[in-house]
Amino acid sequence: MTDILTFTDRGIYCPAGDFYIDPWRPVDRALITHAHSDHARPGMGSYLATDGTAPVMKHRLGNIRVDTVTYGSETQIGDARVSFHPAGHVPGSAQIRVEVKGQVWVVSGDYKTVADGLSTPFAPVKCHAFITECTFGLPVFSWTPQAILTGQINDWWAANAAAGRTSILGTYALGKAQRLLRLLNPDIGPILTHAAIENTNEVIRNQGVTLPQTIRVTAETNAKNHPGALVLATPSAVDSTWARRFGPASTAFASGWMALRGVRRRRAADRGFIVSDHADWDGLNMAIKATGATKIFATHGYTATFRRWLCEQGYDAHVGSTDYQGEGFDNPKEIEE
Repeated sequence: MTDILTFTDRGIYCPAGDFYIDPWRPVDRALITHAHSDHARPGMGSYLATDGTAPVMKHRLGNIRVDTVTYGSETQIGDARVSFHPAGHVPGSAQIRVEVKGQVWVVSGDYKTVADGLSTPFAPVKCHAFITECTFGLPVFSWTPQAILTGQINDWWAANAAAGRTSILGTYALGKAQRLLRLLNPDIGPILTHAAIENTNEVIRNQGVTLPQTIRVTAETNAKNHPGALVLATPSAVDSTWARRFGPASTAFASGWMALRGVRRRRAADRGFIVSDHADWDGLNMAIKATGATKIFATHGYTATFRRWLCEQGYDAHVGSTDYQGEGFDNPKEIEE
C-alpha cells in the first residue's frame, strides 16, 4: 500500500493534492476537520472546512480565507479526490476522505460514535487506511449513556437548588457545553454561562441550532440575582475568583477524564460526570472495524498501548506523530476557545 498521506513536522500531508489536514504550523492550504484550537490554527494561507465548522473558525481566528463544503460532496484537489463526512464530535466536525488512484485514506480528526442530539452522527467511511485519534484508548474509558447522564446532572442541580447552593459545571466551550445545554431541565432554575461559552452559543444559534435560554455572566452577576442557578463554566474558571461571586456552590466537571479517580481527586470537585465528545474504548474499536481498513495510524492519546492492541487484533498498526491534544483536561490551555 502506497502512503497517500504522510506525517510531517507541519501536519498530515497529501503530496498528490499538495494540502495538509489539520496542520499545526502555517501552510498554504489547510483542510480542517473541526474548529477546536488544536485542529484549527491561525496562519494558514487558505482553509477548507464544512459549512458547520467555518462560522466557529471565523469567530475564533478572525478574518481568514475559508471555503466551505457540505458533507459527502466531492472536491478535486490536484490528483486527490476529497470529501468530508460526519464525525459526530462537535457541530460541523468531519472525517476527511482522500482518494488517490483508487486508494482511500480517511483522517478521523476527533470523533465519537454515539449520537448526542446536537452533532451530525458519526458515519463510518470505508477505506484502506484509517488515521484515528485514541484520546481515550484504554478499556477503563466507557461513557455514561446519555439518558442516565441527563438524570444525574439534573438531579444534582435540583438537589443543590433546594439546598440554596449554586451549581457550577465545568465544561468545554465548543461542543460539550452546547450538548449539555440540550440535556438540562430549565424548569429547575436559570442557566448562566461563562462568556467564552456564551460567545460560542451565539455562533451555534446563528446556524439554526436550538439551545435553551441562557444568561451571560457579567461583572454584576451574583447568586442573589439568580437563585438556584446552574452555571456552565470553562474548566479553569471553576476554581477561580470568577466563580466565587456565586457564594455557596457545588462544583462538578463533565469530562471523559472523570472515569479516572486520580483526575477527580486532583480537581477536588463535588461531582464528576463521565461524558466526552471523543469515542470511548468500545467506540474506537467499533469505528475502526466499520471502516474495513487494514492499516491504522493512532494519534493523540494512548498511542503506544492502543497500537499494540490493534496489532494483536491483526491490524497493520502504527503511531502517527501529531501536535493534537485531544481532551486535554489537565492541560493549562484546556481547549476552551
